[in-house]
Amino acid sequence: MNYAIVLAAGSGKRMGTKTPKQFIELAGKPVLAWTLEAFEKANGVDAVVLVTVADLVDVCRDQFAVGKVVQVVAGGAERQDSVACGLAAVPEEADVIAVHDGARAFVMPEDIDAVITKAQTHGAAVLGTAVTDTIKLVDGDVVVETLDRSALRAVQTPQAFRGDVIRKAHLEAKKTGYFGTDDTALVEKMGASVVVVPGRVDNVKMTRPEDLDLGLSILAKRGVVTTGLRIGQGYDVHQLVQGRPLILGGVNVPHEMGLLGHSDADVLTHVVIDAILGALGAGDIGQLFPDTDAQFKDISSLVLLARVADVVREKNAKVLSVDATVMAQRPKLAPHIVHMREKISQTLGVDVACISVKATTTEKLGFVGREEGMAAQAVALLQIG
Repeated sequence: MNYAIVLAAGSGKRMGTKTPKQFIELAGKPVLAWTLEAFEKANGVDAVVLVTVADLVDVCRDQFAVGKVVQVVAGGAERQDSVACGLAAVPEEADVIAVHDGARAFVMPEDIDAVITKAQTHGAAVLGTAVTDTIKLVDGDVVVETLDRSALRAVQTPQAFRGDVIRKAHLEAKKTGYFGTDDTALVEKMGASVVVVPGRVDNVKMTRPEDLDLGLSILAKRGVVTTGLRIGQGYDVHQLVQGRPLILGGVNVPHEMGLLGHSDADVLTHVVIDAILGALGAGDIGQLFPDTDAQFKDISSLVLLARVADVVREKNAKVLSVDATVMAQRPKLAPHIVHMREKISQTLGVDVACISVKATTTEKLGFVGREEGMAAQAVALLQIG
């Protein structure tokens, strides 16, 4: 049997997020899920051992221990230690063992198979791409030598090894206290050779925030996800009653009546929420914040809008424009519209120029004209990806 060790134990400090990079959502699912999907499709892999941080072992077992993932184990302090932890979970009789970075989400199944096939024959193999930049060897900030780039390769993962080769390499490294930047370095250190298999330039590792945009473009180019502009709309109605404040766009508008609802009944903010969720294809306000849930009783709708703004960011989207209209016979809303736009724009984290709020009467027609309630509608334009 052939095994793969997928490393998901990094902290991802360079990504600048509280969530480790391998668990950040990319196009609707965690980066790690995209990685494991490739191994699921690789014919040369029979089983996967997932290595993660100790605190997330149970979470990963619940979320990722499906298909070929047969074990989830805790990693160590350094990458090399985490690989060793993974090796300990792989049966001794395993034929080939591949090691892959969990944050390298765009590896293709056929490339996994190719590197495993080479390892079966040669003992050790690694994916690598030709270097296109001129590479200088420096001493401090002084150039010592210009290296011949035709002889250079930028290596990636997976790196694959016959079971006996990688186990011996790790044992020798442990005895001598040697730490390499990858597993092929350990094999090279003990004098064995490593064969390079042509890789792809889009087999990138998610490391920095800008890599999320690059990742989406890779998935879009492959036809896996769709990027571009999306439009959503929202419509809502609330009854006017005595004894309630009138909240519109997060602004307390002086009036003898207010809107009835489970939350603060901010009909303007509600339609903005629904328009954004519609553009994202993420349901509606009732699904995310049901009126049967006590935690949303009398809650400010701007708090709900802030949570929707988090969803926008998680999906790597951006609100480009919101155009909303409030239908109310009374009171006059014009003096408050600037403040409403400011509140909504601040909550969404966009420029106030992106938010349009208008008010109109219904010329005393219908329930709005009879002052039985207020209505609002909105349209939102989002950039996805």
